[in-house]
Amino acid sequence: MRIVLLGAPGAGKGTVAKQLTGYDGSVQISTGDILRNAVKAGTELGKTAKGFMERGELVPDQLIMDIMEARLKDPDCQKGFLLDGFPRTIPQAEALKKLLAKLNIKLDRVINLDVPKDVILDRLTTRRTCSNVDCQEIYNIKSKPPTPDGKCIKCGSPAVQRADETEEAITKRLETYNEKTSPLINFYEKEGLLKSISSLSSEEIVAQVKAAIG
Repeated sequence: MRIVLLGAPGAGKGTVAKQLTGYDGSVQISTGDILRNAVKAGTELGKTAKGFMERGELVPDQLIMDIMEARLKDPDCQKGFLLDGFPRTIPQAEALKKLLAKLNIKLDRVINLDVPKDVILDRLTTRRTCSNVDCQEIYNIKSKPPTPDGKCIKCGSPAVQRADETEEAITKRLETYNEKTSPLINFYEKEGLLKSISSLSSEEIVAQVKAAIG
């Protein structure tokens, strides 16, 4: 399958993407991952991206698209891919459309995960992340708690609340999403590719995605 997953922070894109990779061997791709991997691999594109990241600047869209092109050409993408949280803006969506046409790749679907704000706030404010950069296991103090003393079950490092997962920070992130990313829903609706799913169950969402791509 070749799909784009849209949805606000905390909508469950990563969870759904991970479950779908086991369905047909499609690979999960997020811009954060490909940027970090390009930097780690020391590619020319990665070195350029590293400069922006170290200065705390946004990586330009064109550089992101160049890195995305290189990633989509990797052999493991032949079975399919799940773009997790990309594109984020209309210009990125238009650039992606041109890139896919250039590579002769056709999107199967764009899945929009429609989750109420109160659910997102509850999910993210109760999320904890392992502070060990080599682990980064995700926990939830309600549904998947760390150890009673707040440690990662896998490696024993402290499981902490990220600075961008306080209620104030999440509200700001949702405002940014609604301003910049939600217009993508209309963009892909006009392209005839959009399917919105409002279920809160990742298993139900995965079933609906499978049905949507036939």
